[in-house]
Amino acid sequence: MLVVYCHPFRESFVSAARDRLLAGLSAGAHEVRLRDLYAEGFRPELSSFERTNQFAPLASKPDVAEHAVDLQWCEALVLVYPTWWSSQPAMLKGWFDRVWVHGVAYDLPEGSNRIRRRLTNIRRIAVITTHGSSKFINALQGEPGKRVITRALRVVCHPLARTTWIPLYRLDLADERQREQFLERVERFGRSL
Repeated sequence: MLVVYCHPFRESFVSAARDRLLAGLSAGAHEVRLRDLYAEGFRPELSSFERTNQFAPLASKPDVAEHAVDLQWCEALVLVYPTWWSSQPAMLKGWFDRVWVHGVAYDLPEGSNRIRRRLTNIRRIAVITTHGSSKFINALQGEPGKRVITRALRVVCHPLARTTWIPLYRLDLADERQREQFLERVERFGRSL
């Protein structure tokens, strides 16, 4: 199981969710690899070299190679992040841009205009996220962050890959009981995987 965590503050509520997820996964005796994008100093910006050499072998991109190996290794991917501006933080979006690339997530056969999925090892994608706004506001916005996961990333995974969305809406107004209920839900989810 690959857990990708994305938040700049070590004491954030999202970090508490990460910790409870890891506790649940540990109780379920899962083999887990954790990627903490901020702690690692991951560079989210796609360089001009990477863009112009998008079909180059992974060996020419050593700073993302370990991330690609983790993606190709895992059967389940859990993303833990806050929803900002209706979507993933720029750091996580940059991880998608730089790691979910040709030769890792998909192939584009010569002469074809359709990609071929490569991450068929991934059978489950889960998201644990917080929102400042309500579910109603997110629905009005069309839930763009959720669509990135379910309509873009999932397409290059196993054809029967399932997605799970575990949100806490209106985090800023949530009381201690609501926050604890969310954290318990996250830990239960980790145990159940």
